Amino acid sequence: MRGLSLRGRLMTIGVVGMLVGLAGGAFVLYATLAYAVNRTLDNESSAAARDVAAMVDQQRLPNPVPVSGAQVIQVVDSQGRVVSGSATADKLTPLLRPAELQRALAGGTVIVPGARAGVAGPLRVRAIPAGPAADPVSVIVAVQVGDVLTSQLVLRTSLMIAIPLLVAALALIAWRVIGWTLRPVEQLRLGAERIGGDARLGLGERSEPAPAQRLPVPAARDEIQALALTLNDMLDRLAAGRARQRSFVADAAHELRSPLASMRTQLEVAQRLGEAGELPSNLLPDVNRLSALVEDLLLLARADADAPPPARVDRIGAAELVADIVAGYADARVAVRSGEVAVDAVVTAAREELRRAVTNLVENAVRHAKTGVQVSVSIIAGDAVLAVSDDGPGIPLAERERVFDRFTRLDDARDRDAGGTGLGLPIVRELVRRAGGTVDFGTDPDVSRAEIRLPLAAPG
Repeated sequence: MRGLSLRGRLMTIGVVGMLVGLAGGAFVLYATLAYAVNRTLDNESSAAARDVAAMVDQQRLPNPVPVSGAQVIQVVDSQGRVVSGSATADKLTPLLRPAELQRALAGGTVIVPGARAGVAGPLRVRAIPAGPAADPVSVIVAVQVGDVLTSQLVLRTSLMIAIPLLVAALALIAWRVIGWTLRPVEQLRLGAERIGGDARLGLGERSEPAPAQRLPVPAARDEIQALALTLNDMLDRLAAGRARQRSFVADAAHELRSPLASMRTQLEVAQRLGEAGELPSNLLPDVNRLSALVEDLLLLARADADAPPPARVDRIGAAELVADIVAGYADARVAVRSGEVAVDAVVTAAREELRRAVTNLVENAVRHAKTGVQVSVSIIAGDAVLAVSDDGPGIPLAERERVFDRFTRLDDARDRDAGGTGLGLPIVRELVRRAGGTVDFGTDPDVSRAEIRLPLAAPG
């Protein structure tokens, strides 16, 4: 049952429980009714046999023996001869064989075919001893039970048909009731899925939580409502922690900008004046890298703070943008060139943000390429696709989503002198998301290719 949903497990348990309960109840009912009917028949037969035995003991046995209803009575001597009987009984052949008679005289009940008495349906036979010890006889009383057996068969068949139908009807009702009961749970799941799909979990710079970032609270005062309230409290604490973290990162990065700029200026002046030997040349790359890290942190902190979309967006020709970016890498470590470019690919985005996103991808490709990087533009399914590919080792399939996490550095990029800060690709995803697009590295293990997909701009 591990593969079933909660609704399925509850249904399975409920249906099996109902089936076992109803089947057990039906069995007990049938057995009780059958026992009661058979006991009544046996009591009537025994009473009639005692009456006939009393007449035998008083030596006033009539012939034929009077009976009530459909009883068949025979009085048989010790030699197995029929001494007397009812009008419906055979006067020559006893109903019971010797072994059957012994079992009946021992208190048992014997079922024999009705053909022995010339009637349809089986006979239920009881027998008791009577008469003096010197001349004993056996009083045999038989009752037709064909109608009883037919009624039992009808009852048994009815129960076998009715129970599955009843279980099916109850299962349908239970399915609806369980679904209605679990609806708040499904709403909680959908709410959690919506929140989990939003990369910007938290309160941002707002004092009140966004309703879309909280789970729906059912009206019923039950365990599900308590769970929803507890989860919302947890989300509030997580959002508050994220807000404090963002505030700290933004404040720290902002405070670092001025001293870093001052340090860079002093090092550049010292380098130009030839002061401090090689120290300025050694420190400037690290200061520049630290300044770039601070700027990246500020950008991500603003994005995490649910910054509004760009105040101004432009219609950007993707081909023109790519040509401009490629021209800026004329002196790069490896050749950066344009591939096939769809000249009619026009998108709507903040120009500087889109330029920063594509530039980050190109810088990442240049850092790891062996001989060259190619930037191309195509139109696929109504989207403009800006692709940056290189002939480097590529990113393992298992890591192609993780590289968009902040400060992620794969093993071959951990050399701080050659690698980046670990924020370039997260910034790309954030900027592309703000433009309404997506970015990924595809699923082909043999191709190192990053793609930015943006909706084509409306004609205008």
